[in-house]
Amino acid sequence: MDTIRAHVFIKGRVQGVFYRDWTLQKAKALGLTGWVKNLEDGRVEAVFEGPKATVEEMIRQSRQGSVLAKVEHVDALWEEPTGEYSSFDIAR
Repeated sequence: MDTIRAHVFIKGRVQGVFYRDWTLQKAKALGLTGWVKNLEDGRVEAVFEGPKATVEEMIRQSRQGSVLAKVEHVDALWEEPTGEYSSFDIAR
């Protein structure tokens, strides 16, 4: 099972609509590690690490997001996995 890492930036109406909490719940349910946080420019940033198919599924789901979110665009940068995370958390 190949582990991959995606550094993701989500643009749209994604702050103040429970997007980070939604991401936390989805990532944990999928067994991913990493983090999610709000950026000052209104985007949400996240790092997902796990099996390739699972990370790709999380990115796919991120394009829809929480019920109140309106995602305009998702950029995923592929990086070397580090294994530095043991869980998925909301970063501050």
